This record gives sequence, structure tokens and C-alpha cells, in this order.
Amino acid sequence: MALKAHLREARNRLFVAAIAVILGTVGGFFLYNPVQQALQAPIRAINAQDGRTASLNFGTAAAPFDLLIQVSVFLGVIISSPIWLYQIWAFITPGLKTKERRTALAFIAVAVPLFLAGIGLAWLILPNAVRVLTEFTPENFSNLIDVSVYFTFVLRLLLAFGIAFLLPVVLVGLNLVGLISGKQILKAWRVTVFLVCLFAAMAAPGGDALSMFYLAVPLLLLFFVAIGLCLLNDRRRARRTASRDAAVEAGADTASVLGDA
Repeated sequence: MALKAHLREARNRLFVAAIAVILGTVGGFFLYNPVQQALQAPIRAINAQDGRTASLNFGTAAAPFDLLIQVSVFLGVIISSPIWLYQIWAFITPGLKTKERRTALAFIAVAVPLFLAGIGLAWLILPNAVRVLTEFTPENFSNLIDVSVYFTFVLRLLLAFGIAFLLPVVLVGLNLVGLISGKQILKAWRVTVFLVCLFAAMAAPGGDALSMFYLAVPLLLLFFVAIGLCLLNDRRRARRTASRDAAVEAGADTASVLGDA
């Protein structure tokens, strides 16, 4: 494709992804009440179990509506994830061969469960993260938490884990299109570990070590699995190239013999 065609393709893919998120957001309106009740559970648990006082408070008259929009858009991103993830991969796959395109489509099927698994893991550690952070409250003080601050913290945690779990898939995708090899990634494993830990430290809201640990460990495992898949793909690609070169050389030898005859 020419550059203009690439830009037009990217625009169309982004438009489809945006429409999907908007439609998902409409569906998110109907799920708002049960979801926001579930997200408040860690605060209610502090009051019920720890004997401390914590409450969520709206700071402005428009804050309840802002919260509705914020949570609904977040749900829209989750609901529409199969579509916008497909649009990302569909933008890459035209540059792949037919067999590689089938492999890429298989990774699309992996990307959605990984994205949801990252959000699920964040959901599991959310109560502990909230409890650990509020334990620093001095005695005889109460936690009067602004709703927008709390839900920004929670939604950032969920999205950070979901997106982080997609990064190994992107790594394999770059390998499929030949932009990076498994050996290159493996040689830089120390840098990879450092960058993963740095990302986990930046992505973990509040900077608590518990959230960072829960994000960094599975992410490192996924990255090394991705490196293994990249090495396997490099080996298959090398075998195909060797077979093709051998066939070309054999054809050239045959033509030379016939020419001498």
C-alpha cells in the first residue's frame, strides 16, 4: 500500500473501533448500577471487617453524572474489546502471507481472553490493594474518599492489567510481520524484565508493592511464553527459507545440466 492508502485504512479501522466502543457504552449504561455497587465492595468491607470508617463522597452536583459516563465508557471498552482488538490485527494482517494471517487470527482469539484475564486478576487484587492503602490512615481519622478519585483509581487498575496482558500478543504480532526476532528479544531479556517491572510500578495505582507484584509476575511469565513462540516462529521461517533456497538451487542445477547436454 501507498502511505495515503495506509492512512485511509487506519482511519477506517479507528472509525469502526470508535463506533463499537460507543455502542458498548450504551450497553454499559444498563450495567452501571450493579457494576458500581460491586466496585464499592472494598470500601464496604473496610467498614464491616476492619472497624475503620470509610465512605465515598460526591464533591460536586455533576459528579454522579460524571461517574455514570466514566463507568459506562469503561464497560463499553470491555464489551467492544473483540471488535477493536480485531481492528488492530486486521490493520496488520494485510501485510502477512496467507498462512501467517491464519496464525494472526488465532492470536486475536487469544487476545480477548488475555485482556479479560488481566481485568479479572485486577478485580481479585482490588480489595487487598484498597485495604493496604487505607491502612496508612492514622488512628481516630476517617477516610472520606472522593468518588471520582476512587473510581479513577479502580478503573485505571483494571485497564492497566488488561492492557498489560495484551503486550505479549503485540510482541508476537511484531515477530509475525518480521519486525523483530525471538533471538533479539531473548538477548535483551534483562532489559525486558526491567521494563516490565518499570511498567508494573507505573501502572499500579497508588504505587503499592502488592499491586506491582501481582502485575509484574504474570506479565513476565506471559512475556517469556511470547519469546518462546517467537523463537518457534523464527525456526519455522528459517526452515521455509532453507527449503525454498534448496529448491531454487536444485532448479538452477537442473537447468545447468540440461543446458550442458
